[in-house]
Amino acid sequence: MAYYLNLFSPETYEAFGQSDRTISGFRPRQRNIAGRVQPGDLLVCYMTRLSRWVGLLEVVEGPFHKSTPIFYAEDDPFTVRFRVKSMVWLLLEKTLPIHADAVWQGLSFTQRLPRGSIAWTGRVRGSLSGLSDADESRKLASHRVRRADKDVTVTVPDDVEREVAAVEGLPDDVRESIKIQALLAEIGSRMGMQIWVPRGDRAAVLAEWRGDHPPVLERLPLNYDDTTLRTIEQIDILWLRGRSIERAFEVEHTTSVYSGILRMADLLALQPNMDIQLHIVAPTSRREKVFQEIRRPVFSLLDRGPLSESCTFLSYDSVRELAGQPHLAHLSDTVLNEYEEDAEG
Repeated sequence: MAYYLNLFSPETYEAFGQSDRTISGFRPRQRNIAGRVQPGDLLVCYMTRLSRWVGLLEVVEGPFHKSTPIFYAEDDPFTVRFRVKSMVWLLLEKTLPIHADAVWQGLSFTQRLPRGSIAWTGRVRGSLSGLSDADESRKLASHRVRRADKDVTVTVPDDVEREVAAVEGLPDDVRESIKIQALLAEIGSRMGMQIWVPRGDRAAVLAEWRGDHPPVLERLPLNYDDTTLRTIEQIDILWLRGRSIERAFEVEHTTSVYSGILRMADLLALQPNMDIQLHIVAPTSRREKVFQEIRRPVFSLLDRGPLSESCTFLSYDSVRELAGQPHLAHLSDTVLNEYEEDAEG
């Protein structure tokens, strides 16, 4: 018997509760992951926005595809379905808030976190993600990725524990990288972009990003699988326009200049058709080291083509110079083409 997450919005919670609670549906993009669920497995039901556990459903049959509306009059999007038996279904006033002491301390992915942390939210982002009693303090999470010939198990390094509360007291190179992250966020925002900053860096970056500015995104508006989202969320700065990533930046402060390049390569390996501009940002003194790493065989032989064709170098000095431009609000992000350097150049 396995446990899987079943997400409900407040609206679908009400609609399901008023039905006979024998059919639970999911979106077509979840068809592949639904194929792993077996009769006898349990769906643990969680309500988003209100952050409450609401029920437990036993899978009786499925998955199967059916477009007849379950509890919507028309255009029901939840066409990948299971026949279920309602083991527990709680009235709203009886639902269990995740922040309640007994719940928070009893969940492996919250019990080691401070009460105000949002690091746990990644575990309740997508329906049909597996739940277990495994120790969630480990830093590597395994995922199955479907390839044309077979499924492959991959691990996505989890940087949740790198949370930086403030810039003061950090080593000089880390402090400088946080300042560059803040400048990149400011540049993109002035150009009209929406900005994503990893949750672990957010407090420190916002402390450096002074003055009035729009809030950073709390959640990425992207429709990718959990593995890809976990990878994207850890990239140092993202510029988005609507539901599209325009540019992604990894700010390297380590001597090896390796972690950000690995993350970019992971993203392209997971989504070979993704068409975004990638940038490694580092001090000028590390330019040749960045180019050397980008041209490694493992990055040059990606299925979609060499990483060097998608990923360029931006120096810290270039970012500072660009941030000093007085008319950024009237410039396109293509202005970065004047500052970036190509590993093949």
